This record gives sequence, structure tokens and C-alpha cells, in this order.
Amino acid sequence: MTEKTSSASRTLRPGWDVFLLAALLFAVLQIVGLAEQAALPNRLQDVLRHPVLGALLPPAGYAAMGDVGPRPGEPIGLILNALALGGLIGYALLDLALHEPHRTRWKTGMLTFIIVTAVVSPTVKLILLRAANGPASYTHDGGVIQTEATIRYLLEGKNPYVEDYVETPMAEWGFSQYRTALYHYPYLPWTFVFSAPFYVLGQGVGFYDQRVIYLLLYGLAVLLATRLAHGATAKLALATALALNPIMALDVIFGQNDVFVLAWIVFALVAWQVSRQRARSGRSGGWWRVVSAFCFGLACAAKPTAWFLAPFYGLLLVQDDPRLMHGNWRSYWQVMPQMLRRALPAIGVFALLLLPYVLWDAAALYDDVWRWSSGQGPTGYQIWGWGASNFVLGLGLVSDRFAQWPFWLVQLLTAAPLLIWFVARQMRRNTLPTAAWHYALWLLVFFYVSRFLNENYLGYILAFLAIGALAADEQ
Repeated sequence: MTEKTSSASRTLRPGWDVFLLAALLFAVLQIVGLAEQAALPNRLQDVLRHPVLGALLPPAGYAAMGDVGPRPGEPIGLILNALALGGLIGYALLDLALHEPHRTRWKTGMLTFIIVTAVVSPTVKLILLRAANGPASYTHDGGVIQTEATIRYLLEGKNPYVEDYVETPMAEWGFSQYRTALYHYPYLPWTFVFSAPFYVLGQGVGFYDQRVIYLLLYGLAVLLATRLAHGATAKLALATALALNPIMALDVIFGQNDVFVLAWIVFALVAWQVSRQRARSGRSGGWWRVVSAFCFGLACAAKPTAWFLAPFYGLLLVQDDPRLMHGNWRSYWQVMPQMLRRALPAIGVFALLLLPYVLWDAAALYDDVWRWSSGQGPTGYQIWGWGASNFVLGLGLVSDRFAQWPFWLVQLLTAAPLLIWFVARQMRRNTLPTAAWHYALWLLVFFYVSRFLNENYLGYILAFLAIGALAADEQ
């Protein structure tokens, strides 16, 4: 095949990112539609009588659509689905019709349009419906309702880890027998500390919904994450995989907080990459490394799931240390002091955010964040989710979902050897994709054998599998 023929073949062949976009978009529309159908029985009536949503289409349009329709079962959602699918068609045709650099530019614009219609606009729709129907409606309990309550407690000078939530809208949400979170706030302080100024600003204009913060961080994380990949197609694919991750997109729309943690980790990884690029070009990357560690510390001060990245992120911080190139445990212990020095911004900001609550009431903090999730105490979290804990229930090894069983022992026996293996592997190939891949798999194994593996964790894990698969592999 001649060079000219080879070039023509590459031009005529559709980009594989088109397939990825189609697969993820179809999944997002289906999953979100099913979720709205199952969880929001009054959505059609609420849309029709909403002063904004009810005026987006002419009355004849609402009448023609009728009272029964395909998922999500209300006119605005169906119009948004049609717009998103139209965007997909446009993306695919642009991929075939245009040449670089115009192809990437127009595909980026079309991808942005798809994200806005498939994720951002449905989120705004639920925010508007919640504002019209009450704080316990059209949202998620912990990520929105409870977090907004903790912000109010913070501004009132109350300890969110001491207070309960029985007098908040949380009491109106979920199954009554499983409302143990009414007595615990299982997340760490950065979520409500960061959100508090925005809450005050929102109160000044008479409106606040925690999902506004999640949307802002979601958009910024998707935008910056493209810097982790090389090549136009890989950048578009990574943006697609993060923005249209089917489970996390649903989490953004309903308001679960995994995207909050993901965003700060993405900021940390992008800053780390900038520091390495500057170092390779002979410039100082020290300041960007500090920014990276600082952002990682903020992620760790938001939710414990970020902690599991620490062993692999620590190795990335010393990627440039020649002693680590030997790839053995002796070299690992030799670079440990350097690793800890470079991690000081993360350790410092983590301690700064947690120490006030440790000094205020360490027992309450421990009870909410750790004892509750491990099922201890009279209001501990139940055995739940999609993991191996279902075998414990299904085989009758416990009397009910609130009983104790030694999940910690299984976690130790599986996660500890896996961590040793993964650290040894990363020492031999100390790159961002390796770290992201190890983090995702280690977290998946840990939660698979834990007391609970909630489906939102799978969306979070999928995001790091995407980074591991699509980020540039540079050492």
C-alpha cells in the first residue's frame, strides 16, 4: 500500500471515538430514563405546571405528546434525548466529512452540545423541579439534601458530625427502615467547607442546589482531563468516557457526590502532568507539583475513596527519582523520604481540614465516617449493594442486613497482597495510566468484598479505568 493510499484509508475510516460516544450516550439515555421512570412518578405533572419548564413548548406540543410517552415519560426529557441523538449523528457525520484541524474543532463543539443535552440540561431540569416541589424531591439524600444541611450546621457553628438529621428534609427521603444516615454524616469536611461560600451566595439570591457545585466541577474536570491524553481522538474519547460515564452521569443528574472527589483528583493529576512536562523541558515543575499534592489532599479531605489512590499517587510524585528505576523494594524504601516531602502539601491541607473536627469531637467524627460504614452501633449502615456481601446474605450467614460479619478480614486477606503486587508493578512502570489502573482495580476489589458495594462506586471506578486506558503513557 502506498503512502497516499494509506493516508486516504485513514481519512475514510470512521474514528473509534464515534463508537465509544454512541455506546455511552445510548446507555446514559436508557439508564437516566429508567431512573426517572422508577423514582419520579409525578414528573409529567410537575413539568407541565412548572412556570419555566411548562412554557418551553407550546401548549399544542404538550397536548400532542399526551399523558403517556416513552422513557423518561415527559416532553422536556424526550426533547433533550432527541437533541442529544441528533448531536451524535452530527458528530459521526463530521468525523467522516471533515479533515484536520477542522474535524477535531467541530467534533469538540458537537460533543459539548451532546454533554449539555444529555447530562447538564437534565440536571438543571431536576434542580428546577426540586425548587418547585420541595427540598426532599428530585435529588439524592447524602450528596445534596444532607450536604446542604451540613453547610447550614457549619454556618450556625454546629458540628455536622455531632448533630443528627431527623429534623431536616433527609427524614422525608428513602426507605424508613434504612434511614440510618439520619444520625451520621459519612463524608469528610471539604465537601461542605468548599460549598459553604456558594451556599451563602445562593441564599443571597434566594436559591441554592448543591448540584450547581457538582456541575461546575464536572465540567471543569472533563475539560482539564483532556490534557492527560495525547492525540485528538484520545482526548475526545477521554472527555466522552468521563462526561458520559453512564453511572456517574446519573449521579450528577440526581446529585451524588462522587464527581466532587473525582474532580479534585483530576486537578491533581493534571497539575502533576504539567510539572513533569516542565521538568522534561528543563524548566522548574516544583510549583505545579505542590499544586498537585494540594489538590490531592483536598480530595482525601472530601471522601475516603480518595485515600486508596495514595500509594500509587505517591509513586508518581517520585517518578523522576533515578533510584526508583531499579524497581525493587530496596529502592522503594530509599525514595520514601522524598515521597513524603513532596506529599507534605497533601498531608498539610488534609490535616488542616480534619484537625478542627478531631479536636472538636474526635469520637463523633470517627463514629460518622468509620463506625457507621462498617455497620457498628445501633444505627450502622446495612449490608447492601452488588458485591460479594450478597453471598453472605444469600447463604444465611447473618440474620439480616444490619448484622455483623467479619468483612474486614476478607478485605485484609485480598486487598493487602493486591496492594503489594500493584506497588511492585508500578515501580517497574511508574506512569499515570498504571497508577489509575491499579487504583481502580484495587478499589473495586476492596469494595467487592466489603459490607457494601453501591452502584455509584462502579461509576467512579469506571472513570479511573478510562483514565488508565486513555491517558498518555509517559515515564
